[in-house]
Formats: sequence, C-alpha cells, structure tokens
Amino acid sequence: MVLYSSALLWLCCDLLLLPSSVTAILRKLKQQSRESVADKRPKLLRALKELGDFYFELHWDFQSWVPLLSRILPSDNCKIYKQGINIRLDTTLIDFSDMKCQRGDLSFIFNGDAPPSKSFYVLDNEQKVYQRIHHEESEMETEEEVDILMSSDVYSATLSTKSITFSRSQIGWLFREDKTERVGNFLADFYSVNGLVLESRKRREHLSEEDVLRNKAIMESLSKGGNLVEQNYEPQRRLSLTAPDPNTISWEEYISAEHGKAPHLGRELVCKESKKNFKATVAMSQDFPLGIESLLNVLEVIAPFKHFNKLREFVQMKLPPGFPVKLDIPVFPTITATVTFQEFRYDDFEESIFSIPADYKEDPSRFPDL
Repeated sequence: MVLYSSALLWLCCDLLLLPSSVTAILRKLKQQSRESVADKRPKLLRALKELGDFYFELHWDFQSWVPLLSRILPSDNCKIYKQGINIRLDTTLIDFSDMKCQRGDLSFIFNGDAPPSKSFYVLDNEQKVYQRIHHEESEMETEEEVDILMSSDVYSATLSTKSITFSRSQIGWLFREDKTERVGNFLADFYSVNGLVLESRKRREHLSEEDVLRNKAIMESLSKGGNLVEQNYEPQRRLSLTAPDPNTISWEEYISAEHGKAPHLGRELVCKESKKNFKATVAMSQDFPLGIESLLNVLEVIAPFKHFNKLREFVQMKLPPGFPVKLDIPVFPTITATVTFQEFRYDDFEESIFSIPADYKEDPSRFPDL
C-alpha cells in the first residue's frame, strides 16, 4: 500500500520531486482511494437503508486568526435530504481551500441504486447543467494536479487528540453554573475542548524562487482582505527540478541505521514545524434524533468535500454524551469553522428531488476539480 514514507509521516508524493514519480504515486493513491470506497459501499448502503428518511440543515461559519481574513471567508447553509439509499445536498459552497473558494447554487445527488460510476452528480441550478462526479481522471487533469503540487508549499496538518479532555462550560459571575442553551430546536450542554493541538509542517525545498515569491504575494493579498477567488492562477508546466548533489551513503549504512533515524537522502529539507493549541467548544444534545454513527454514514457519502471530511474526522473522536449540535473544528492551519445543526425532521420526499431535472443539460467540464 502506498501511503506514508519515513518516520516523519510525509505522504509519499510529498517526498518526490520528479514529476513522473509524483504522477505515478498520485495515481496509485487515487486508485487505492477508489478501491477503499468500493469496499465500503455495500456496508454503507445497508446502513443508509436502515435509517429513516429525514431532512436536516447545518450551517458553516468560517473564521481565521489571520488579520482581515475572517471578513472575506465564506459561510454556507447546507440542506441535506435522505430517502432510502439516496442523498441530496444543497449548498452554495462547492470547493474551499486556504487559497480558493468557489460558490454557486449547487445540488449534489447520490443515487445508491445506480452503478458507482453513475451514482454521484452535481447540479448547477443557476446554469441548469449537471456533471457526473469523476471516478477516473484524465491525463491532463492529473498533469495539472502534479503541476500545482510542485509549485505549492507542501503542508502536513494533523489534529493531535492524545491529551484531549472535555470540561463543562460555565456561565455566571458570582454563582457559576454549567452552560445549557438551545441550539436551533435542541437543548444542549456546552463543553470546552481542552488539549487539542493542531500540528502543522510546511516544506518548500522543491519550490523555485519565483514560486516562493508568488505564494507569498497571494497570502499577503489575502491577509489584506483580497478576494479568495481572485487568487487563482494557472500552474506552470515543469519538467523537473535541478538534481541535488550525489549522496555518498551506502545501502548498508542506510539499512543499518537506527529506527527512525535513517540518514537523509536527496535534497536538503526546508521544513518549518509549528504547534497551535486549538480552543474549541462543543454543544452536545440528548434531544437530537440522529446518532453519531448514523451521521458518520451520511458524511461518508459526501466526504469527498474537504470541509465535510474534517467534520467527519472530528465527530469520530470520543465525545461527551449526546449528539454534537454545534462544534468548532480546524479546517486548515489558519482557518476554523463553527458547524451548527439547526434543524432536523423525519420526512417523506418526492422522488423527483433525487433526480436530474429534464431541462438540465450535461456539461462534463463544468466543475473541473470534481
């Protein structure tokens, strides 16, 4: 299995500097991801079928500690419909990274009865077009992704939960008491999340001086209130980097090194590590009709979207009793999100909302990143 390499836990593709090698590893990682989804599919569909039919809303509000950045970050109110093994997600936010934000009036439809290659669609309700979510990427798409990887800083961010604890949030000046408030339609107990650490590492030895200056200019523009969408750029096609000086370490010396302390091969790393204590609050409700395991099954379907995947990772932690109707989660090293479950009801729906409208036309290239 191609996943992590070295004691530093960098992804294999993070350690490569030759485009052909990055391409090969990237394809293998994507193949393994598809195989993992295919293996989980039967169990996931059974779990969805056992759930009742329901509708719920959740609100995303993104913030940052970077000056002025919070005021240009997006918010989103998602509506999720589930009936049988079909799911529909209505959203205004299709793609969000620390350098790019793409908005619209969008619907994602998952049809569990359809073959995997035809089960997931995205609808642009403004332009009345739809696109099938890609399972296989074209050669050009893979090359463009490699070009972006080789011209961007390599980030590795992990949320350390080794020392995490939960304590009841308190209110009141003289007479302190546990905080309990309504979140949407649900009464919830509030907890402070303690000991949550965001560990991030950034590498850039693969970048040219031009890459470093361009990326720095983008971040400076964002910190001064520039628009996220305006920061998009066309990646430059590159063959490879200049080879580093030859290494004199023998194979015997390398394999006999102490575990975790193997001698470094190749280009000297330019790496910056940081740890940031993450202050968070979670509101747990005993009234919410859905269990966390059921929520995870729904999120498994829509996990290809980065911020939903972060939500799924967070609720997999050992949380206090109840359902997390409001929580803070780190999405990127400089960006956090407050997620609020505002409404939930069991309901029946017209089958048509899980179908592509007859007047919509297919546009395979409407969303090139999907």
